[in-house]
Amino acid sequence: MSETATTNKETRGFQSEVKQLLHLMIHSLYSNKEIFLRELISNASDAADKLRFQALSDPELYQGDADLGVKLSFDAEANTITVSDNGVGMTRDDVIENLGTIAKSGTAEFFSKLSEQQTKDSQLIGQFGVGFYSAFIVADAVTVRTRAAGVATEEAVQWYSKGEGEYTIETVDKESRGTDIILHLREEGKEFLSEWRLRDVISKYSDHISIPVYLQVAEKDEEGKETGKTNWEQVNKAQALWTRNKSDVTDDEYKEFYKHVTHDFAEPLVWAHNRVEGKNDYTSLLYIPSKAPWDMFNRDHKHGLKLYVQRVFIMDDAAQFMPSYLRFVRGLIDSNDLPLNVSREILQDNKVTHSLRSALTKRVLKMLESLAKNDAEKYQSFWKEFGLVLKEGPAEDMSNKEKVAGLLRFSSTNEDSSEQNVSLADYVSRMKEGQDKIYYLTADSYSAAKNSPHLEQFKSKGLEVVLMYDRIDEWLMNYLTEFDGKQFQSITKAGLDLSQFEDEQEKEKHKETEEEFKSVVERVKSYLGERVKDVRTTFKLASTPAVVVTDDFEMGTQMAKLLEAAGQAAPDVKYILEINPEHTMVTRMADEPDEEAFGRWVEVLLGQAMLAERGSMEDPSQFLTAVNQLLIK
Repeated sequence: MSETATTNKETRGFQSEVKQLLHLMIHSLYSNKEIFLRELISNASDAADKLRFQALSDPELYQGDADLGVKLSFDAEANTITVSDNGVGMTRDDVIENLGTIAKSGTAEFFSKLSEQQTKDSQLIGQFGVGFYSAFIVADAVTVRTRAAGVATEEAVQWYSKGEGEYTIETVDKESRGTDIILHLREEGKEFLSEWRLRDVISKYSDHISIPVYLQVAEKDEEGKETGKTNWEQVNKAQALWTRNKSDVTDDEYKEFYKHVTHDFAEPLVWAHNRVEGKNDYTSLLYIPSKAPWDMFNRDHKHGLKLYVQRVFIMDDAAQFMPSYLRFVRGLIDSNDLPLNVSREILQDNKVTHSLRSALTKRVLKMLESLAKNDAEKYQSFWKEFGLVLKEGPAEDMSNKEKVAGLLRFSSTNEDSSEQNVSLADYVSRMKEGQDKIYYLTADSYSAAKNSPHLEQFKSKGLEVVLMYDRIDEWLMNYLTEFDGKQFQSITKAGLDLSQFEDEQEKEKHKETEEEFKSVVERVKSYLGERVKDVRTTFKLASTPAVVVTDDFEMGTQMAKLLEAAGQAAPDVKYILEINPEHTMVTRMADEPDEEAFGRWVEVLLGQAMLAERGSMEDPSQFLTAVNQLLIK
């Protein structure tokens, strides 16, 4: 590292992830080169928004807003394009943090995603917050000259890099506030050294930005010849899109605005633009993304909407306006009822905030209901990306629990597929006459659920069972107790009763068999002792000799596993062993006069039942010894 006292110049190495990223950029990984300009203009617009916000508390930083804008110019001889703004600017520390590192965890996942789907590469850059580096798609070197608002002229900063593993940073003079980004174009970037090409890209991507975007154009005389002078011509409309009438905004404009707000390169799935007047006066523009961000389940995942007050940008990620289970929603809210100096702390306990949160939550749920009703295929696409997050809803939002439940999707025994495309309304519509409960089963995987011995009786009686195999499902069912007036019933609980689906002859036969088998049950109880909570006969099995179940109000297997996986102490689950008196193995055991051999049969039954329920057992050696002894005999 070198440094001089006059310019405070130093050379620094990039963070290792940035080196990899620049290598990909420089080797023309991205097929859609013009995205670099959209990103740089979008960043310039953000800088203007941030200046307006800082000026609320420090008016000296900025007076008026007529002069805020972005300027684009090009020099064909020097082979450069310059993007300039007069927004908030950056300090030396800001430059090092923002341009020398990717200030997010998980960049390794970013590169693995790139390698997985090279053809969709341009959609990924926005998901990882690396928009500035898209400049290297067209440039073999980039110079950034910036001066933060409120900083002296001689304390501006210049950053320069060829994208080869290091950059230089030094103190320079800069007369104006804001940032100039100078792109030194490589051969394949020269197509942008054209007035019409730049005008086309600006019109395509930046028409909706609320500050003007100017292009330096050659002045021409009456005969159309260039005079040698240039003028700044505004190319975009420079009207905040959400302030326009819905009828005046095209779908393409909504899509481009989404990409500007989110820095996502994929198009949104659906959106809703609403102006509300009355108790609360606000405008909202809400989007459902088509792809989940890579860090959706990270603790530090930023979510929420951009907050504007009277069209003045206040903050990013205003999470107070949306419940956590809807954290995938993007967009903005512009309120006329909040003070301009509102802070996150004030928002937390503000009555207007709570009212807006309730209204926006209902708006999103209505969007999803409409999508599910009118475009099942699109809704399935949404569910695959965000279903796990939506399952947090019943626990978090009691007031909208029924609506959220209606949006949930599961697998079921009605279809031989792991795809989660069965709604609870679908299930209820197919319930058998006399059925008053929604039967469900939780398991570790679809395969484990589909092949569970607990399903045998339901298959024979033609009863549909909802199959749940996401890790969150057992936790979800602690809060989702009913739907459409129908109670949920786990089929792995001891309180399960399907007697209403049996005829009197069948009931009488079961009663007789149970009476005859009492002595066998007592022998099994005596052998197992405290290892199980109880032993009972069951008639819900066909090809399986025994299962284990838990009492209705005792913690189930999946919840215990969930707690263990989270590193929390889970109480020991006391199982009830249910044996099938009509199974050949059980009748063989019942006829065994030798108590030692009888005990081996019991070990085999209990071990098999535990494997089917938990995938493990407390003492495998005891089970294996019993199996080996029986095989030898």
